[in-house]
Amino acid sequence: MSSANGGVAIDEKALGKRLQLARRRAGLTQQELCHKAKLSYSTLAKIERGAIRSPSVFTVSSIATATGTTVEGLLGLSSKAGGTQAAGAEPKKVSKTGVKFVYFDVNGTLVRFYHRAFTHIARDSGKPSDIVETLFWRHNDAACKGIMSPQDFSASLGKELGLKNFDWLKYYLEGAEPMPGMKELVDWAAKHYEVGLLSNSMLGFIEELRSKGLIPDINYTSVVDSSRVGAIKPDPRIYQTASQLAAVKPNEILLIDDSRANLTVADKAGWRVLWFDDYRPDESIKRIKQSLEF
Repeated sequence: MSSANGGVAIDEKALGKRLQLARRRAGLTQQELCHKAKLSYSTLAKIERGAIRSPSVFTVSSIATATGTTVEGLLGLSSKAGGTQAAGAEPKKVSKTGVKFVYFDVNGTLVRFYHRAFTHIARDSGKPSDIVETLFWRHNDAACKGIMSPQDFSASLGKELGLKNFDWLKYYLEGAEPMPGMKELVDWAAKHYEVGLLSNSMLGFIEELRSKGLIPDINYTSVVDSSRVGAIKPDPRIYQTASQLAAVKPNEILLIDDSRANLTVADKAGWRVLWFDDYRPDESIKRIKQSLEF
């Protein structure tokens, strides 16, 4: 232990781990955090390794601001190791079943009717909807893994459809709408638990959905975006990353998802799971609240 500039005793190794967790939860690379916090790469890398004795409190403050955490959290002075709980906030709950962290899927759980895009594309391209879907899924995995950019995805799909200046995001946003009742549920869950997003998504789509109000724009503890992780559900690797970012035991995580295949792999990883029926959102919301009773 050593003393920071301000008289606070710091365990540099522990600080490095908390900082790395906060950065990864914020979905930032080291380079991106350096840019946001106006730090040199070498300084940040050394702090994460625990190689800098007594980093400046101003440096820690800049990192906290850039990652949406708190100085107290990064210094290990708050109850949450990840430092996501604001000072004076109500302590988080543990459900009767032991859940501490809730992951929400996006498509089919927080957002519905995104498949309308296929009908609209079929109308504009003159191709049958089943052909549109086939062409879409041909490239979707690569885009959701971040191998193909959304722009390249749109260019490839547009070429096959015979549509110039095709923009998949535009069609997606025209068809999608918020799942009824889910904003209120997510707000309630975030008040009592740590919450995050776990989604197969193209790069930038989650940010766009949040800015458009299609999914709740709250301070998620963790956003696990497949295009940034490089793996899509139900690949076990994305659950491993999500589990690390939750920073709790596997059986303390609840995944809410509309895909049984995705839930099956989460269950095998030791998570708790709950299937969301997008045709009966009211019933699903009721079951979620029952599962999260404390």
